[in-house]
Amino acid sequence: MTAQSPISTQQQVRRWTLSTPVQATLYLSLCSLTLWTLYFTTYPPIHDQFHSLRHHTLLVGCH
Repeated sequence: MTAQSPISTQQQVRRWTLSTPVQATLYLSLCSLTLWTLYFTTYPPIHDQFHSLRHHTLLVGCH
């Protein structure tokens, strides 16, 4: 009989972290955070660049 060694916690965490659903969630979160930051920043140069885009984007209020 061959005894199988249990999977270490580190390997389980690595497998979970590299799974497709986790990567997709992290990617979407990063994209959402980036867009939110660009759309609603008060830093004048970026605000001015995205001002007209905000007015033309559906359901995104500007003022």
